[in-house]
Amino acid sequence: MRASSIPFFILLLPLIEIAGFIIVGRQIGVFPTLALAVATSIAGGMLLKHQGFGVMTRIRNEVAAGRDPSRELAHGVMVLLAGILLLLPGFFTDIIGILLFLPAVRDLGWNFLRRRVDFTVDYRGMGGFSRKQGRGKTIDLNEEDYSRRPSSQNPHSPWKQIGDE
Repeated sequence: MRASSIPFFILLLPLIEIAGFIIVGRQIGVFPTLALAVATSIAGGMLLKHQGFGVMTRIRNEVAAGRDPSRELAHGVMVLLAGILLLLPGFFTDIIGILLFLPAVRDLGWNFLRRRVDFTVDYRGMGGFSRKQGRGKTIDLNEEDYSRRPSSQNPHSPWKQIGDE
């Protein structure tokens, strides 16, 4: 989905949901349709609570083991989105929300994201993991190569001098 089609989809979503309510309401009646909408909202809240705690535990375990928790973080975001979609009234959003609660669908979403998003992270403060990837040259300076005051020894040095502030 392109970024330019997102506003169009947001405008179209209520119309899709209204059509869904009309179709389901004709098949099973008004009150059963409303009861089904309320039941999916309650189920969404319960699933969000249950699976949300599970994802948080897996994230904590990945960080504690020194592994990259990016996959579990993405799963957590998808579980949150699934819960929100189930809490919204409507059958189209409920179908998408239920699909996002399935781990296989979340793995497909993770694979899609991983190919398109650069996940450079530094978790050293959270347990020792570091996967930070540099994008340029690394310049390693010795103490004598770096100074806060201009160097009188080599005034033509290409290194930028940093003044005291």
